[in-house]
Amino acid sequence: MDSVRFDPAGIGGRIPLALKILIAGGFGAGKTTLVSALSEVRPLQTEEVLTGAGIGTDDLSGVETKSTTTVAMDFGRITINEDLQVYLFGTPGQDRFWFLWDELAFGALGAVVLADTRRLADCFPSIDYFEQRGIPFVVGVNCFDGARRFGLDSVRQALDLDPGVPLLLFDARDRQSGKQVLIALVEHVARQRGEPVPAA
Repeated sequence: MDSVRFDPAGIGGRIPLALKILIAGGFGAGKTTLVSALSEVRPLQTEEVLTGAGIGTDDLSGVETKSTTTVAMDFGRITINEDLQVYLFGTPGQDRFWFLWDELAFGALGAVVLADTRRLADCFPSIDYFEQRGIPFVVGVNCFDGARRFGLDSVRQALDLDPGVPLLLFDARDRQSGKQVLIALVEHVARQRGEPVPAA
């Protein structure tokens, strides 16, 4: 399939192919941080300050220093070359914003689910969502400073992940580390489709 689309007006302008990747996970797992670290443009963020109105609704256990939350999405862009761009959509992590997920997931190549070992159960809804819809995903364990470290086998068992789902340790603040997670996702999608795995 040709990845280059020509403009319908016939003036010869090439429109790059766009790949859509979701960045998902629980509240405070690092989604906004990852999109910000990876995006080549200033990311669009829909963060609002946490207020007293969220008491009893927003569970801050393990992320007590968090002061803002994404209420719609985060958006960033990565240009691979003149013919290919990657669009990153960070999903809101709180249950009350889940009505947005179906719109955000439409047409997505796949997803990165962020796991926080301080609140590991928070990524179960994301995993369930993508499993039920047949959307390929990888799980990135975000290594927070001061958080207890667990081996990947232990995390895989705790999350009851299928053996074929890639699981990686990474740092959402680090661009190169984040890129490795995206590469793992693209390779995973290619394997699922029976296509050649692109060179990293």
